[in-house]
Amino acid sequence: MSEVITGSIKGIELAFRTHPRLFSPRAIDRGTLAMLDSVEFGPDEKVLDLGCGYGVVGILVARLLGPDRVIMIDSDPLAVEFARINAELNGVGSVRVVVSDAYDSLGPCEFTAILTNPPYHTDFAVAKRFIEGGFRRLTIGGRIVMVVKRRKWYENKLRSVFGGVHVRDAGGYYVMTAERRTERRPGRRTKQRTERSAT
Repeated sequence: MSEVITGSIKGIELAFRTHPRLFSPRAIDRGTLAMLDSVEFGPDEKVLDLGCGYGVVGILVARLLGPDRVIMIDSDPLAVEFARINAELNGVGSVRVVVSDAYDSLGPCEFTAILTNPPYHTDFAVAKRFIEGGFRRLTIGGRIVMVVKRRKWYENKLRSVFGGVHVRDAGGYYVMTAERRTERRPGRRTKQRTERSAT
């Protein structure tokens, strides 16, 4: 049985149908709100809402920039179903919403921004895929923005993949932003040389 929750984000009134099986069904998640408060979007952005749930991030971006500027993906078909319902509810029904395990079903496309609120109560395997795959999916100068509850692993992983990370403490959450600055992952060439030398 679904219910409707409402909220105002960046001055835009939004409404969402939710389901008890989905993440944060009774209110918009505080971590997601903290992440969105940290991000400004330019008019030419191409945004990926990675792990979209019932659609808060992607629908906001679609309302701000237009539905053609964002793709929403989630591995849970129920989440995708509700994200599509909510896109219609908020007047952006043409936004692309895809069932995808991480980036697997996206096809060839690049983004200027990837926003994600990775699952908290699992090991880091999902987050590792999000971060490593995100580097390959970003344009040069593009950034991945994550909101997390545990700082150390995410900060170290983002730094190892992207070469740097900005961390904002948001009252129990950490909003982490890492920018793709190079074609290759920092440290990858050095690692390959070391492996060759050892053979």
